[in-house]
Amino acid sequence: MEALALERKAEQNRELRERLLQLKKERNAIILAHYYQRDEIQEVADFRGDSFLLAQKAAQTDADVIVFCGVHFMGESAKILAPNKTVIIPDERAGCPMADMVNVDGLRKLKAQHPNATVVTYINSSAEIKAETDICCTSANALNVVNSVEGDEVIWVPDKNLGHYVQQNTDKKMIIWEGYCNTHDMLTVKDVEEMKAKYPNAQFVVHPECRPEVVALGDFVGSTTAIIKYCKESDCKEFIVGTEDGTGYQLRLDSPDKSFHFASKYLVCPNMKVNNLKKLVKCLETMQPQIYVPPHVADQARLSLERMLLVK
Repeated sequence: MEALALERKAEQNRELRERLLQLKKERNAIILAHYYQRDEIQEVADFRGDSFLLAQKAAQTDADVIVFCGVHFMGESAKILAPNKTVIIPDERAGCPMADMVNVDGLRKLKAQHPNATVVTYINSSAEIKAETDICCTSANALNVVNSVEGDEVIWVPDKNLGHYVQQNTDKKMIIWEGYCNTHDMLTVKDVEEMKAKYPNAQFVVHPECRPEVVALGDFVGSTTAIIKYCKESDCKEFIVGTEDGTGYQLRLDSPDKSFHFASKYLVCPNMKVNNLKKLVKCLETMQPQIYVPPHVADQARLSLERMLLVK
């Protein structure tokens, strides 16, 4: 029975992939997929990456339609950087709890309390928050962005864990918002220590969205892209991975001879995983749901993203 079900699923996926190729051609569409997406989506993507790489790709593409397989704020970033393109996402319920932890009123109050501070906002935030921001950053370029701003005071939103990591490595005074990523913040020291005992030869690679005490245990700390690159280039053959489990697709693709153990079975972002192949095909058929950002918000937000893209 199980073999039959798997066979049927494989056949269905083949049909969906064929339909997808046809629709992509008809619509002149590009599919961008975040590293945390399901394998079946990463397999069919034209481009896989983290938030920063995908934002760059959205800004540069010649396609008429951008299908963004990620969460809502990523689709918004693509729309802001490519306002003349149609941006669609497979499921509009793919939100980001961390992005929802910061609101415009709260940020404006903080800005009023610290009028000389530069607002640096993690890209994991809504278009409205980006519009209140001086410059955006990602986990890949957070430190470079913070160090690039004038003045010595920074308001940092919304991720306190990434903010703490940056704070350890900069001379700027940082006023840190109390948000966090539900998935990364779940990982505990106990989880990591248990895995290290189980796999004593493995290196622990960790995302700075994890708690500071977990990040402190890392043999390597970096963004999703940096982790993938490090594992690919390292001589080490075994890794304990402290980031979302969708990353496993690219890790295994790059290094089929290496072993990857995720530091916890809970490193799964439920919002990233609501997208699937069926929904991806349907959104290209119906051209819904589309991402809309009000022009006055988009214009303000675009400045913060463009400033980020200029940081070397």
